[in-house]
Amino acid sequence: MITHEIFVKSLDDDLPPEEVSPLLLSLWYDAKGNWKKSHAIISKINSKEAALIHAYLHRKEGDIWNADYWYRIAGENRKDISLKEEWVSLVRTLAH
Repeated sequence: MITHEIFVKSLDDDLPPEEVSPLLLSLWYDAKGNWKKSHAIISKINSKEAALIHAYLHRKEGDIWNADYWYRIAGENRKDISLKEEWVSLVRTLAH
């Protein structure tokens, strides 16, 4: 499993780490500025964690109604934190 530190360092690379999960891969592409690819990856996954990433992506896009829908699917409410804080929280949850 990839660590948080290794994952964050990989953002300096042109390609994601090979051992990264699809959930983290979505967050990797988001951090690299490729929202569409990130969204395409996460849209194919059906889990609470995927729903939270999906919610984050729509919040980042500015589509709050859609973001709130995905937060509800995940069984959570939208947090009052910055997008950067939310991204870090998601990565810390998924990378150990």
